[in-house]
Amino acid sequence: MSDTISPTELKALIDQTYKVEEEYVALRQSYEFLQSTIEQVIEFLPNAIWIVEPDGSIFLQNSQAKELDSLFETLRYGEEDYEVNFKERSFLIKSAHHNEKHLLSATDITEQKRKENLATMGQMAAHLSHEIRNPIGSIALLASTLIKRVLPENRPIVEEIQKSLYRIERIIKATLMFSKGVSAQKNALKWWQIREALQSAIGYYSYAKQIEFIFPEEDFDLIGDLDLLSMLFSNFVFNAIDAIELDEEDEGTIEIVHHQEGPVHTFEIYDSGIEIENKKWLFEAFKSTKERGNGLGLVLAKNIAESHGGEITLCEGTRKGFRITLSS
Repeated sequence: MSDTISPTELKALIDQTYKVEEEYVALRQSYEFLQSTIEQVIEFLPNAIWIVEPDGSIFLQNSQAKELDSLFETLRYGEEDYEVNFKERSFLIKSAHHNEKHLLSATDITEQKRKENLATMGQMAAHLSHEIRNPIGSIALLASTLIKRVLPENRPIVEEIQKSLYRIERIIKATLMFSKGVSAQKNALKWWQIREALQSAIGYYSYAKQIEFIFPEEDFDLIGDLDLLSMLFSNFVFNAIDAIELDEEDEGTIEIVHHQEGPVHTFEIYDSGIEIENKKWLFEAFKSTKERGNGLGLVLAKNIAESHGGEITLCEGTRKGFRITLSS
């Protein structure tokens, strides 16, 4: 038998080699296309995705997963669905197996948990507020009657009782408003109406230091809800009073500056009190660094401003304060 390959057989072998090579190239391109498609798909997903080899090494992950590499080290493969807290955030972890690989996903549910917690806390607070309001109303009525009959030297004691009752009523009102939501009933009004309501509220607020209040003297027109806007400004002024009370100085200043450009009113509220400790908690409900705070004042102020087509921001510069915009 001859070992030589005929030209025809050689050509057939070469053609077969080329065909195998073409099929290999096509198969490799298909694999690369499939892998690229998978990478694009998992990158498109809003949650962190890991595909893990049996030995624990990462086969594939998206950019969200890369940012949570420390979280990945804490994950448990044996559980399918569970929640973990990681760096002040909450994640829902899902796990599955496919072709000996582990598939893991982490979905940030911090905002969802926050809303659920706020809803629960709001419902509880609203229930307690309703229960407290009736006895507080009776005490307020008795204090109003008592102050007309009490001896002059005891009058300051009754006045302090009335101030404490006013503070409790403010907390109740804020709590109920938070649970129900802010709904503005807008009407034409004047700045002097808000200024008078603000000055009256200050008279009911307890503080020990000498504080100078500087409010706009000029009068101007606004469109808004008088009760809500009075609450908005009083919340900021009361926060400023508390900050001054904690300051080392014996006196302080609170100033409201007003500018208007067309229908937009801008108010800047400055105070000489201590600096804000934790700015990330400013508009977070039920979180406060103050002993006298309930964590609702700035949240409601923000909601009130937004219901009047405005917003609230921190002032930039050397003076500590907030900027409030309202659109009439």
